[in-house]
Amino acid sequence: MKRLLIPYGIWALVIVLALLFLLVGSDLDFDYVIPQRLMRLAAIGLAGICIALSAVTFQTLAGNRLLTPAIMGYEAVYLLLQAVLVLTLGSQSLILLDRQENVLLSLLFMLGYSWIVHRWLFREGQTNLYQLLLAGLVLTMVLGTFTQFIQLKTSPGEFSILQGFSYATFNRVQPGQLLFGTALITLVGIMTHRRLAVLDVLSLGRDQAISLGVDYRHTVRLQLALIAVLVAVATSLVGPTAFMGVFVANITYALARTFRHRVTLPLGCAIAIAIFIVAQFLVEQLFNYRTTVSILINLVCGTYFLALMVKTKGTS
Repeated sequence: MKRLLIPYGIWALVIVLALLFLLVGSDLDFDYVIPQRLMRLAAIGLAGICIALSAVTFQTLAGNRLLTPAIMGYEAVYLLLQAVLVLTLGSQSLILLDRQENVLLSLLFMLGYSWIVHRWLFREGQTNLYQLLLAGLVLTMVLGTFTQFIQLKTSPGEFSILQGFSYATFNRVQPGQLLFGTALITLVGIMTHRRLAVLDVLSLGRDQAISLGVDYRHTVRLQLALIAVLVAVATSLVGPTAFMGVFVANITYALARTFRHRVTLPLGCAIAIAIFIVAQFLVEQLFNYRTTVSILINLVCGTYFLALMVKTKGTS
C-alpha cells in the first residue's frame, strides 16, 4: 500500500503544479495567456513522458544507472542539422523553413541516423550492446566537432540562432507538432505497455533474460528503436535536455524502491513532468525569461550526476 502512495502522491503534485502554472499571474485571461500556457503545458507533458520512458528503458538495456540515450548521439545529430540549415539558408532559415517543417525534418534525420547505426552494428545477427554504446559516444564527439566547425563559419547573427537551438524551450511548439508527437508517443506507449514483463526480465541481465526465454536480439533492437522515436520527438519539439534522463531515472528508482516497470515508468513520467513545470514556472515568474529551462535543469541535474558518479565511483 505504501508503494502505491508515492506514485499517486507524485501525480497529485503534478496536477497541483500544472494548475499553479496555468493560473498564477494569468489574470484569468482565457483569450491569450491561458491558451498559450496550455500549449506549453502540453509540450511539457510530451517531453517529460519521452525523457522518462527513454531513460528508464535505456538504463534497463544497458544495465547502468549513469547512462542515458544522449550517449547515442541523437542530440548531436539534431544540433548538426540545425547548424547545416543555418549555414546553407543563412539567417533567413527560420523564415524559409518554418518551425513545423524543421521539427519534421529533425525527426526524420534522427530516426534515419538511428536506423543506420543499428543496421551497421547489428548486422549478421550481432547484438553487442556495449559496442553500440561505444560507437554512440564516438559519433557524438565527431558530430559535435563538425557542429563546432560549422559554427566558426557563421556570422554573429547566425550563431545566435544556433545558440537558440542548443537550449530546451517550450515556447516554440505548435499545435500540429503536438498532435503528431502525441500520435507517435501513444504508439510507443502501447508497444511498451505490452512488453512490461519482458523489460522486467531484461533488468535481471542479459544471461538471465536469455535463460528465461527472452529473444534478446529482437527485444533489444525493438526497444532501441522505440527509444530512438522517443528521443527524436522530445529533442525535435523542445531541444536538447542533457542530464535530465539520469536525474529522472535515478530519482524514480529511489522513490519506487522496485525495478518493476509497471511502477517505474509512470512514476518517472510524473517526476519528469513535475521538474519541467517547476523549471518553466521559475523561468516565467521568477527570472522573467532572463534564463532558460536548459540552464536550470542542467545546473540541478548536472550537479546530481556528478554527485552520483562520486557516490558510485563510476560504476553502476
